[in-house]
Amino acid sequence: MERSFLTIEAGVNDAVIKALAAPGRLQLLKLLCSKGPLNVNDMARALSLPQSTVATGIQILEEVGLVESRLAKGRKGNQKICSAVYDEILISFEDKSVNKADDVIEVEMPVGLYTSCDIHAPCGLCSSDSVIGLLDVPDYFLDPQRMQAGLVWFGRGFVEYKFPNNAKVLNKNVRAIEFSMELSSEVPGTNPDWPSDITLWVNGMPVGTWTSPGDYGDKRGAHTPGWWKLEGSQYGKLKTWRISTRGTFIDGVSTSNVTVEDLALAQHSSIRLRVGIAENASHTGGVNIFGRGFGNYGRDIVMRLYV
Repeated sequence: MERSFLTIEAGVNDAVIKALAAPGRLQLLKLLCSKGPLNVNDMARALSLPQSTVATGIQILEEVGLVESRLAKGRKGNQKICSAVYDEILISFEDKSVNKADDVIEVEMPVGLYTSCDIHAPCGLCSSDSVIGLLDVPDYFLDPQRMQAGLVWFGRGFVEYKFPNNAKVLNKNVRAIEFSMELSSEVPGTNPDWPSDITLWVNGMPVGTWTSPGDYGDKRGAHTPGWWKLEGSQYGKLKTWRISTRGTFIDGVSTSNVTVEDLALAQHSSIRLRVGIAENASHTGGVNIFGRGFGNYGRDIVMRLYV
């Protein structure tokens, strides 16, 4: 079933944010998302709340467009059946005035659509429906079914992707390039204290390393399917590498002096992105790459070209 999303801007959609500020109303939305349409009496029983509290909360959520209701026949006349409008709500704090003169070319690459790899166990791939091939057998990383993967993990090595260089096609100069993905360390089972140095290479050049604190399994990922074992990796951290004329930054923190000019993007029709563990890494704790159908963000690897 297709999921519906809402992105709201801080400072613009204040009424929606105010409606979400009460824990009770958040509980109502969570209940409606997980159980489907319910009437006020059902919600009051499920959450052990007074009917009046539920009715008031639903009215506020209706007013800002987060809940919709319809009348249906009940045993004692008509009853109001309530449904959540959105499965997921994102609050954006992005300053829209920043880089507003720039055009952005965005490409989302499935995590299983790598073009080369060097994998060492523990390792594996999963689609949103099942495990692909056999676990801890690196040869299965060459299986054509890898294109369906929503989760890729390995202890050592790398996967490399080829993104189209659409800026060259459009004959535009790239001012900055970003790569965003959800990552964590990799350990059999999970361990929140399992550091791993995860490096990105662009066109063969190492641009920056992020040390993941651990492999997270304390709760199920927001998008991780129910069949995936709770003892396995559930979600990661969303990290963004940005390479500009000033150097390379991870989530806004300087990580290296590599600039966008060093990548010589205009000379190549594709942009090669490698994700992995460097041979000289201090912390070799592996890597999980979460894509669509897994983790907390439900997105594959995103490249943005600012031109």
